[in-house]
Amino acid sequence: MQEFIERIRRVVARHTGLAPEDIKIESPRDALNGDLAFPCFQLAKRQKQPPPAAAVKLGQAIAGELTNIAVVAAGPYLNFRIERSALALSVLGSISVKGAKYGGSSEGAGQTIVLDYSSPNIAKPMHVGHIRSTIIGAALQRLHAFLGYRTVGVNHLGDWGAQFGALVVAIRRWRETVELEKDPVAGLLELYQRSKKALDEDEEFKKEAVVAYQELESGKDGEVRALWRWVTEVSMRGFDATYARLGIQHDLVRGESFYEPLLEPTLQRVQAAGVTEVSQGALVVQLGEIDKGLAKTPCLLRQTNGTTLYATRDLAALFQRWEEFQFARCLYVVGAEQKLHFRQLKAVLARMGCEWASRVEHVDFGLLLGPGRVKLASRKGEVLVLDDLIDEIVAEARAIIAEKNPELPHPERIAEQVGLGAIVFNDLKRERIKDVVFDKAEILAFEGETGPYVQYTHARLGSILRKAPRENVAPDWARLEDAAPILLALGRFPGVVAAAAENCEPSELAQYLLALSRTISSWLAEHKVLDEDPPLRAVRLLLVQGSQVVLKNGLTLLGVGAPDEM
Repeated sequence: MQEFIERIRRVVARHTGLAPEDIKIESPRDALNGDLAFPCFQLAKRQKQPPPAAAVKLGQAIAGELTNIAVVAAGPYLNFRIERSALALSVLGSISVKGAKYGGSSEGAGQTIVLDYSSPNIAKPMHVGHIRSTIIGAALQRLHAFLGYRTVGVNHLGDWGAQFGALVVAIRRWRETVELEKDPVAGLLELYQRSKKALDEDEEFKKEAVVAYQELESGKDGEVRALWRWVTEVSMRGFDATYARLGIQHDLVRGESFYEPLLEPTLQRVQAAGVTEVSQGALVVQLGEIDKGLAKTPCLLRQTNGTTLYATRDLAALFQRWEEFQFARCLYVVGAEQKLHFRQLKAVLARMGCEWASRVEHVDFGLLLGPGRVKLASRKGEVLVLDDLIDEIVAEARAIIAEKNPELPHPERIAEQVGLGAIVFNDLKRERIKDVVFDKAEILAFEGETGPYVQYTHARLGSILRKAPRENVAPDWARLEDAAPILLALGRFPGVVAAAAENCEPSELAQYLLALSRTISSWLAEHKVLDEDPPLRAVRLLLVQGSQVVLKNGLTLLGVGAPDEM
């Protein structure tokens, strides 16, 4: 499709004086009008005539210059209809040549994208609250990498802060009462919960926790730091197992502690910029002159007791990441509840005169909720551990597969792909800023707007290809006239990938895959593939093959498996 778009842009540019990159080619609202359209509003303004007149004039001028493309003016739009043989040959030929790379590009060559996502807290198992950042961030990393960017996925662990002083004291006091040897993650979680309660009820515990955290921040390599280091190692082993299951591997695992040596230089850097002041004994940056909405919420960098805060560590991380990577974009995939925090960070950078402040982006998202829009919880009413949720959904998928296809080879592998795919696709099919409602029965359905539906469409195409005879027959490209909706959709795939990355919106790709699957299913309901004469069978098999490649490429970018059988 891009081949035709570029040809149209060049011809339009030659006749209008517009730069090719400024010529917007879009899909018509009504497919009956054509395959592509050029809105003539900008051109009409330059020519000082009504847009419909500009469209007619331009159409008459370029009609004979676009081989295999019919040109028709319709109101303020100039519409283009691509001859079906040329469309099929171009789109399916490109897919055949590029295969797993179809849809990608080199637009990002020489540029780096830093993505901060997942970021669980140590001393606790990953719970469902981490899943949205993890799934969205990993999808955005794949999308940008597919477009030729160098991507750096950072797992910014929550491994620092006053809560670890309390955890150290809890370990000292109660380590013999929990199973730290057999199940260290569960034991640490219990101690963490007890420490939170003790902070509210036990003044002596609170004082001891403050002293422990101050020792941790001091850099002293004693008992406190040794315990903290052990907690981090135990937690990471659990996280890594979950990430492996989701097919995710961060490039850098750098907790808040990594930036500890950079905290004082960071404070000095901000102070040297002349933007700090002391307010009630604390070091702050006033932000009202940058953002009036922040006039009453200055950024707090150092508390009166000398300890640093989340904002201090994030500034240290930003300075370090800019110096190391000179990023084109630095994406923070963090929930919408942190909007104020990132708004403050960007305002601090702006006050300091950092030219790259605009490259820092908060990719926010809504909540994950259960049926009835309540928080997802375990049967005990507690926050649901992510691995428990995955196990539950995979078990459900296994039961469905056993009922629908008891003879399916490798059912365990397929159940894992379907279960994980259902979870991931359910998250990514909606605009990320919207809340996600998690309903097991809905997300595992093989029909409707679900991951299993797209996976089943992919598997169905694979079944057709496996049954196809091996024959050397020239395809009759002219006989794909009735498959134009599929061909046009396949041709749009590269543009969808680029837009999803640019907008940090994986839902654009997920919705495209759903629409493509519906179009394919409708076409298959009305057309045969295998029981046709050889030239027609050959060209339809190429259509099936191209469709399967695009579905697989799209699912892979989202982090969803593409089983060949279901």
